[in-house]
Amino acid sequence: MELPIVKRLKRDLEGLYHELNVRIPKDLQEAAAHGDLSENAEYEAARARQDFVRARIAQLEERARQLALYNLSSIPQAVVAYGSRVKLEEVEVGEVTEYQIVFPEEVDPAAGYISLHSPLGQALLHKEIGDEVEVVTPQGKRYYQIISLLTLHDLNGEGNS
Repeated sequence: MELPIVKRLKRDLEGLYHELNVRIPKDLQEAAAHGDLSENAEYEAARARQDFVRARIAQLEERARQLALYNLSSIPQAVVAYGSRVKLEEVEVGEVTEYQIVFPEEVDPAAGYISLHSPLGQALLHKEIGDEVEVVTPQGKRYYQIISLLTLHDLNGEGNS
């Protein structure tokens, strides 16, 4: 099974390919029709966009290749890993928060999506329900206990737990 982030990157790539192969050539053609290219700001802007889109395509293709190495069977089932939804209690204050562990491209703090490469994400990786983790933040050390865990397998209805 392909990970959701890989599907999203492929959709993004399709849009960029369309822009590179359809929209930008039209923009270049229209700008060139205005005459002298040496002082044509529209033409320069279209060329700059073309360069940017080519670079972004190369970036996304590489990242999609990297992420394609992950598959559902390679993600641990009983511990925190990519895709896990984790409910944490801050030990000292009793505050409960819930996060989903995602790749950096999917981060959305307002929605509770945190990177597996963030300090909290790193501290949680490979932990189980009941484990305590220490996270160093700019405000100092914080201690959390995992009180609930749904792995990507659980969320997809394929979990053993």
